[in-house]
Amino acid sequence: MDACSTHHLAIRDTMDVLSGKWKIRLIGSLSFGKKRFMELIGSIDGIAAKMLSKELQELELHGLVTRTVLNTKPVTVEYELTAYGYSLKPIINEMASWGMQHRERVIKAMSVKI
Repeated sequence: MDACSTHHLAIRDTMDVLSGKWKIRLIGSLSFGKKRFMELIGSIDGIAAKMLSKELQELELHGLVTRTVLNTKPVTVEYELTAYGYSLKPIINEMASWGMQHRERVIKAMSVKI
């Protein structure tokens, strides 16, 4: 029972850090390299600037993302995953792989019904 409780606690902790509909997608996008704020908005359909800013701040607070302000005019801000953030890449890749398989399965099941 203790191992099960520890396991569930660890899952809950992970879900708390990655909660919401945007954080996992942000980490996935940044896993391909650093991006500026507007590049992130363009790479994640439907996210509003205010929400993106909030989510990036939370990821930075957890040590998953770094924010670099470049000395340009206008000011340019780049975001990238930290080494700790990159430790999530295998998990994100597995989620993407499962999602692709699931999508194919659903499409195949729907085509059989038609």
